[in-house]
Amino acid sequence: MEDFEHGIISAVGSAWLGTLITAGVITAVVGHLLTKFLRRVLNYSDELPSSSIFINIGRAIVWVMGGSVVLSTCFGVDVSAAITALGIGGIAISLGFQDTISNLIGGVQVSLLRIVSPGDNISVGGAAGVVKDVNWRHTTITNSKGEMVVIPNSIINKTSLVH
Repeated sequence: MEDFEHGIISAVGSAWLGTLITAGVITAVVGHLLTKFLRRVLNYSDELPSSSIFINIGRAIVWVMGGSVVLSTCFGVDVSAAITALGIGGIAISLGFQDTISNLIGGVQVSLLRIVSPGDNISVGGAAGVVKDVNWRHTTITNSKGEMVVIPNSIINKTSLVH
């Protein structure tokens, strides 16, 4: 009888592990393909800016969806209840991450409105240089001395900007 119970537990454990590995591999492949697709679209499109913020947001969405599938199938977690709880807890989280959220929204705004895009020569506050990248938290520029200067996106939205 003991061997029978051990066999059932072993079979259930291996099925769980197989599902976990499969979901992880599928999520990684979909994330990689989405990244390649977005890089190609953003680099060859004249209408969309080629900033890494869009790639990072797409990759995050894929991994959250993959994690939701794993939680639901492997661990039996009710994902809709978890999302509801996160929505309620979102108020407290947003107060704690106020600067980060401000920079994220600022980064999307800077990119979509094409306020700043890679290759632009800008001056913000006391920093001036050529824009290298706009990501979810900050914009990176290279100044005349060759130094990398990191400017939070919320500062770009709040301060006067000179192209």
